[in-house]
Amino acid sequence: MVAMPLFHVYRMKDAPRQQFRWAPHASGASQLKPKDFEAAGEVEAEGPYEAWAKLRGTAQALDIGDLLESEAGALRICKYVGFEEARWAVLEQPAVAASSMSPVEC
Repeated sequence: MVAMPLFHVYRMKDAPRQQFRWAPHASGASQLKPKDFEAAGEVEAEGPYEAWAKLRGTAQALDIGDLLESEAGALRICKYVGFEEARWAVLEQPAVAASSMSPVEC
């Protein structure tokens, strides 16, 4: 018997969820901040829509803004239009200005 794929569930926190709910729909992958989510368990399912159906009508039902992460690390966020691709936002490190660097004497 082959094991069914496992999805990690992340719940969007309340304050960012309200902003997300009212933001206009944007195409492309959503850029997400890990601090806006809390881990909320796992669900076995063949895909995000099966996971949604399994959790529907339970206390763990997925809501707009909730996130599913596959075993491979692919992220899918629940939106009004279904599940769409998402990515964790990567913060860029500020570049050090070349003029602020002084030569090292040996």
